Amino acid sequence: MKKKILAVLMAMLMMIGLLPAEPAQAAAVKLNKTSLTLTVGDTFQLKVTGKTKKVIYNTDQSKVISIGKTSGLIKAKNPGKANAVVTVKRAGKKDTVLKCKVIVNEKAPTLGQYWSDDSPTAQEIRDYVAKVTNPKDTENFIPVEDRIAVFDMDGTLTCETFFTYYDTMMFIEFCLVDHPERVSEDLKQVARSIAPGYVADESLARNFAKAYAGMTPQELYDYALSFGKKSPVSFTGMRYCDGYFLPMLEIVKYLSENDFTIYVSSGTERTTTRAILAQSPLGQYISPEHVMGTQFEVKLKGHETVSSDMDVKYNAGDQLVYTGGFVQKNLNSSKVIVIEREIGKKPVLCFGNSGSDSSMMAYTIDQNKYPAESFMLIADDNVRDWPNQDFAEKSAEFGAMGFHCISTKNEFKQMYIDGVEKGASQTAPVAPAA
Repeated sequence: MKKKILAVLMAMLMMIGLLPAEPAQAAAVKLNKTSLTLTVGDTFQLKVTGKTKKVIYNTDQSKVISIGKTSGLIKAKNPGKANAVVTVKRAGKKDTVLKCKVIVNEKAPTLGQYWSDDSPTAQEIRDYVAKVTNPKDTENFIPVEDRIAVFDMDGTLTCETFFTYYDTMMFIEFCLVDHPERVSEDLKQVARSIAPGYVADESLARNFAKAYAGMTPQELYDYALSFGKKSPVSFTGMRYCDGYFLPMLEIVKYLSENDFTIYVSSGTERTTTRAILAQSPLGQYISPEHVMGTQFEVKLKGHETVSSDMDVKYNAGDQLVYTGGFVQKNLNSSKVIVIEREIGKKPVLCFGNSGSDSSMMAYTIDQNKYPAESFMLIADDNVRDWPNQDFAEKSAEFGAMGFHCISTKNEFKQMYIDGVEKGASQTAPVAPAA
């Protein structure tokens, strides 16, 4: 009874102004947000309103979000759900615990950092990926297991002009600089004769195979890695392993993030191709087992001349070696056949840069049960690079085949890594063998 009388008396005193009113908000503390949806990489400033003595911020899922213990700044780290747990201490009152529910979504892949703002290729890729990854678009949707993209390497993912065509320059260095003692005079003469305008055909590839006779695949792989650390004279600020196109790397990354499986079909020998990819960022998205390339003959050491490998058994300690023999150059229709043999499915996207890629590009878009596209890279930028193809001429030729054509001059915002510049000369003499 006394408590009720006291409460009434206090209320009357407040009404006539003899006792200050207690602000309702002063007694209440709350968060500026009680639920959030963020994207990986996003931040949000969580705040407590109301009179407080001390505020401590924490989270129950530190792998999903981080939060400043005293600042309340939330950073989204990984997709998932978490609570931001806030302990509020107030003078003379029991601690109050508040929670903000946080949902973190995966960051949507983007494409455009290295492409010009008005690039038709970048927009076409964005539009294509949007429709084929949308399960509600029943006409165009492609299941994850069938999202296969195949890229040529030399001239498509990496530069291929003399003095930067990786496997050709590696052959020259091997024969004339690094291991002249291992090759014949005929092979040295072939290496000396290579000049701008040479044809990287099967006959040259057969000489490559002869040069590496007796090496194990691991030895060739290791040599290809070591060669990549050397620098061409045709560019400054570049090693051979740095000769990849940033815009094409961005496409590979973008497709991978959208659940495409990436394959490479190269005219370069397979082991060398694997080494080239492994020492560039491309290797993050293209696994060694997804590399298709020219094949040199490999047999068990000591049995190089057997007619059938079925007549030989592998025993502990045996080694595989290159015999110097040649199996197949991976160009033209060979690329189609190898895709069928190695993958067993048609790609839905294909990228190339020359007529020797046109077969696999035509194969991709011909009678495909899914929406399919092929893209031909035209090297028409002779300011940042050495080729000088005529875009109008080449795009008319390849456009008639149903391919999208990419202008390196107009669509590559940045071609190579920072610091790379075209050199004063395309070639330099290679020191002859002693």
